[in-house]
Amino acid sequence: MENFADVKYILDSFLLIMMAALVMWMAAGFAMLEAGLTRTKNNSVVLLKNIAIYAISVVVYYFLGYNLMYGTGNAFIGSGFMMSDITNANHSVYADFFFQVVFVATSASVVSGAVAERMKLIPFLFFTLILAGIIYPIQGHWIWGTSLTSAGGILEGFKDFAGSTLVHSVGGWAALAGVLLLGARNGKYGKNGNIRAIQGSNLPLATLGTFILWVGWFGFNGGSQLAMGSKADIDAIGLVVASTNMAAAAGAVAMMIITYVRTAKVDLTMVLNGALGGLVAVTADPTNGMIAATIEGVVAAILIYLAVPLFDKLKIDDPVGALSVHLVNGIWGTIAVAIFNPSVTIVAQLKGIVLVGLFVFVTSFIVWYILKITVGIRVSDEVEYDGLDQHEAGVEAYPEFSKNFR
Repeated sequence: MENFADVKYILDSFLLIMMAALVMWMAAGFAMLEAGLTRTKNNSVVLLKNIAIYAISVVVYYFLGYNLMYGTGNAFIGSGFMMSDITNANHSVYADFFFQVVFVATSASVVSGAVAERMKLIPFLFFTLILAGIIYPIQGHWIWGTSLTSAGGILEGFKDFAGSTLVHSVGGWAALAGVLLLGARNGKYGKNGNIRAIQGSNLPLATLGTFILWVGWFGFNGGSQLAMGSKADIDAIGLVVASTNMAAAAGAVAMMIITYVRTAKVDLTMVLNGALGGLVAVTADPTNGMIAATIEGVVAAILIYLAVPLFDKLKIDDPVGALSVHLVNGIWGTIAVAIFNPSVTIVAQLKGIVLVGLFVFVTSFIVWYILKITVGIRVSDEVEYDGLDQHEAGVEAYPEFSKNFR
């Protein structure tokens, strides 16, 4: 019996380590997607932000965030530093830290795309530190780190299997607060209400990024089963991965059909976001089966198709569609849990969405506002025109094509 327990401990820890490695690879996917959907003059800064997001998240989450999320503390916030007093009888606590920190970085990566091409680098990195070290862990403590979701807790009955709300909507709310204070890119919206489409620089790169994210999501959702030491566990992981794959495929196919019916053309960028929207939506509960995942993916595509022009109409400039994909479909996926799982109530899901959304949006807005009135968050018109690479990074992504190349 003791040997069996050891084997289960090993297998469960191994699952977290390998799945975390897949999720870490999503950082590359976000980098490629954002670089592909933005202009070449900003690509070095885009890539720099994405590697910095991961590195900063790892450091600050170890020294502070992990304990705020999983430390004893109280119902609102955990306590301690550097993984102190945190133990786990089911798997290695270090494997758990690795698995959790890649989720933190994913949430922060959502912000990067929404504020791309006009935000200063250093204030963005400072916000990432606050998000990864304080904001994300506190709301994560409510859902995954305490008994608040059990009987009598303020989030009683709330379910978020792998983070449609906890990870993706959190990134979306934080991004929305920043975008509202930052403003749109110059030339995006005309005085007469015209909307100028600013094309991405490299759709092959964006497509590669989407495929990387798609694969990484198998670790994101599959690893959230947290155990593979039994036949039941591995069957559950198989269902989760298959459902995750189906939601992405359904989202992509639905968007192909929608764009073709509406315009007689198939819009690649929208198809990419359709797949990602399906992935975000199914993340809240990929255990509901393949049919549920298909419906979630189709609805996700419809919501993205409606949300992208809506944000533009509101003059909320989101270069990569992060708000439409992660915020809108994080909300949809969390609501869908109650639709497909009779043991979960819509009231419990809405309560979780509202409380987490309010906390993250308000705290993020405060941090962004302090940064705006102190060091500033937006680059000058000259820097935006020249490109952030020259002024913020000093290294251009494609110097051969630059007007400064000699």
